[in-house]
Amino acid sequence: MSILEFSLLVWLGSFSAGLLGALTGLGGGVVIVPLLTSVFGVDLRYAVGASLVSVIATSLGAASTYIKKGYTNLRLGMFLEVGTTIGAIIGATIATFVSVKALTIVLAIVLIYSAYLSQRPRIENTQDEPADPLADYLKLNNSYPTPDGLMSYQVHSVPVGFSMMILAGVLSGLLGIGSGGFKVLAMDQAMRLPFKVSTTTSNFMIGVTAAASAGVYLARGYIDPGLSMPVMLGVLPGAFLGARVLAGTQTEILRTIFSIVLVVMALKMVYNNLIGGL
Repeated sequence: MSILEFSLLVWLGSFSAGLLGALTGLGGGVVIVPLLTSVFGVDLRYAVGASLVSVIATSLGAASTYIKKGYTNLRLGMFLEVGTTIGAIIGATIATFVSVKALTIVLAIVLIYSAYLSQRPRIENTQDEPADPLADYLKLNNSYPTPDGLMSYQVHSVPVGFSMMILAGVLSGLLGIGSGGFKVLAMDQAMRLPFKVSTTTSNFMIGVTAAASAGVYLARGYIDPGLSMPVMLGVLPGAFLGARVLAGTQTEILRTIFSIVLVVMALKMVYNNLIGGL
């Protein structure tokens, strides 16, 4: 395979990853890492480095559209980003001391469990429930657009959500996935936000988390410009397209896409990195 063919195939895969990342709040990295390692045989740590670059691109591509449309909770995102940034630096620091197989197992477990949690039924309209006093104090409650007009929502379990964001940051630094899946689940299940608010706020946050991790990977030589460039150029237009599609997509469809992508990628990584290597 020539360099041009390799770059074109990586671009096509990255475009799909950006589209899925923007729709589900995963950031694209959850597709990029398995794609590069399983299909193209790229070393996991270099794949993570390229993935972190793609996550930043996905966030830049989708976040501006979501903010203009009123889906993203900016105040909540900036508050939770403190926890994810701390966790990302910790994760990226210890990543080089963890074996590739161990990283693969951790990623597969996170993906499959995330898919399970995302399919649990939950009532999205929580405006009649008691508000979290800390959410009131920090002014985190907000509203988002629906076909019936603006819908208000309350933010719950702020300390639990913040703690989960630290763990999400560690996973981001270790695995290069932007930890969007874990962030979406933390906001959707623990903090009980509407799913579209969770995914769009996650997209806003993942760029900062990935940037914190990418600095460590760059310093250690795990970001290859020849690999990262086609990844970024593919992810960015995919993220723009996904951001435009999300507004008209039903929440149930988004949850289904979210779960399917997670399970397929988890199984693919386990097979190629563990079973396939026996």
